[in-house]
Amino acid sequence: MSEKGDNVRTVVPRELHDRLVAQVYQARGYDQEESEVAAYYAGLATWYGIKTHAALKALHLEHLFGSGCGLTTGGAQIEVVETGFDAVVKLNANYKLGQPVARFAMNKCMELADTHGVGVVAVDQPFHYLWGGGYVLEAAEKGYIAYTNCTATLAEVVPFLGKYPTMGTNPHSWAFPTKEILGFVVIVDWATSAVAMGRVQQLMREKKQLPPEVAIDKDGNYTQDPNEVFALMPFGGQIGGHKGYGLSLINELYGAYTGGFLPTLRGHEGRDVKRSSCYYFQAMRPEALAAGSFADGGYQANVKAVIGDILGHGNDRSLLPGQIEHQNAQVSAKHGGLLFTDNEIAEFVEVFAAAAVKGFDAGSFKRVEV
Repeated sequence: MSEKGDNVRTVVPRELHDRLVAQVYQARGYDQEESEVAAYYAGLATWYGIKTHAALKALHLEHLFGSGCGLTTGGAQIEVVETGFDAVVKLNANYKLGQPVARFAMNKCMELADTHGVGVVAVDQPFHYLWGGGYVLEAAEKGYIAYTNCTATLAEVVPFLGKYPTMGTNPHSWAFPTKEILGFVVIVDWATSAVAMGRVQQLMREKKQLPPEVAIDKDGNYTQDPNEVFALMPFGGQIGGHKGYGLSLINELYGAYTGGFLPTLRGHEGRDVKRSSCYYFQAMRPEALAAGSFADGGYQANVKAVIGDILGHGNDRSLLPGQIEHQNAQVSAKHGGLLFTDNEIAEFVEVFAAAAVKGFDAGSFKRVEV
């Protein structure tokens, strides 16, 4: 493919994408409501350019570890467990598909924050929720400071100075209600590994190599071939990998306090032990933080001044976290749909065919250069 061809994308209408992806979930035994929520967040991730946690990743994860492995139960009901603390709720997800559980948890956090200034929800026995940034993004757009973390489905990350994967990629996601100030929400969202496993799969699909020293093969040697990846390294590399390791450990400890069990057993089939992930969600009203002693007006003016100072002093080339996602959303809006590479389109054709889902005519969509 030519260099110009690498920049060509197929535009799929968002409504069609979400409807057909939901039908795949339904074909796998999930009810209409949870299927539509899962498809919605897959479309949202693609809209913002987060291909590592979009529909192909979500459906692949479900295929490997979901209904067929006993880590999901179609149509499961979320159980609200009282904790004895007014601002804290615990959910037993009963192995429900992750995206509707995460939406429920974030909504509950905001409800609690409206009363108490802050709301916390811990979730036990859910399936993975994919793009954590989507849930905090929606909360921040409604005016909340939001945070979530999640333990990964598999132990794929080697601890700092270790040699065997005993932790997950374990994402952290923060969002701040800066839309009125900046025109977009500040989102700080990453896996605690040097790259996400979804990124490895994306590069494998596109037949591209990994960056150096982010993954190892089965013999413990660094590899840039996504097909040879046995485990991932914590972000930070040889010098700063203790930082990624520490952040990953935070998620594992939150999960352990919530009810999660050994990371090396999660996602495995046929073992009579607890194998599910855990989530932590938090939402806060900004005014609950406001002490009133602002140097520059109220908290909105103060936040604007702080951001202006950070990006000043010759730092005009710097980007804020969430800015690239915002730009990706603008590109999606400009072209009127979700943008996919040729290899992604080919994989969608296979996924829809396997589920006997019709209506995806790959040759009918417009093509654009980005």
